[in-house]
Amino acid sequence: MDAFTIVATVSAVVAGAIASIAGFGIGSVLTPVLATQFDVRLAIALVSLPHFAGTLARFFIVRTHIDREVLLGFGAASAVGGLAGAAAQTVVQSAALAIVFGALLVFAGVGSLTGFAQRMRFSDRRAALVGGALSGLLGGLVGNQGGIRAAALLGFDVERQAFVATATAVALIVDGARIPVYLATQGADIAARWPLIVLLATGAVIGTFLGGWTLRRMDEALFRRVVGALLLVLGAYTLARAFS
Repeated sequence: MDAFTIVATVSAVVAGAIASIAGFGIGSVLTPVLATQFDVRLAIALVSLPHFAGTLARFFIVRTHIDREVLLGFGAASAVGGLAGAAAQTVVQSAALAIVFGALLVFAGVGSLTGFAQRMRFSDRRAALVGGALSGLLGGLVGNQGGIRAAALLGFDVERQAFVATATAVALIVDGARIPVYLATQGADIAARWPLIVLLATGAVIGTFLGGWTLRRMDEALFRRVVGALLLVLGAYTLARAFS
């Protein structure tokens, strides 16, 4: 096993643990790692399969806490937006888009850390539909759907386990919409890397169970700060890559 494979597998374990705590993180952590060895579009497609494996494992852990009302509006719209974003990814690659994406994540992270996000709530179905569609679209285009999805979900009044559970259910819906697109457009390249995909999927699942143990012992205030800090770091990283 070469150094890259070891680093990527360890990253998958860490990413799975982060995602169990914050509701996102597998794509955010693994995509940059794989992008050091593969074209960005292929890296996004490769990560989608370990992402699905880790998210499915997380779903079985937290499924009883799903907020069905948020899921039906936000989740369905996010899936449609994610499908459109994944399809458009082959023709749209813009530094300006990444800058907007990063700035939104920074804003959401600061909002969560300062308490502003708790005061800015989505109270109607139309807001949920718009927030879901936009988060799915941006995520499909840039490849890190979880961060922008979590940023949008901060606008809903849900406690930490419902937050993670609903984000997880939405992620499964979005994966179901986007993975067929990646397979149709890059199937041969994905199949050629199946050993790496299996290792990453295994690592993500292991990390998921480790992170689930931590989430159950975390209080609400600490959870909000952790999510905010992760969004802030992800946003800053996205901006740095866009400007470089």
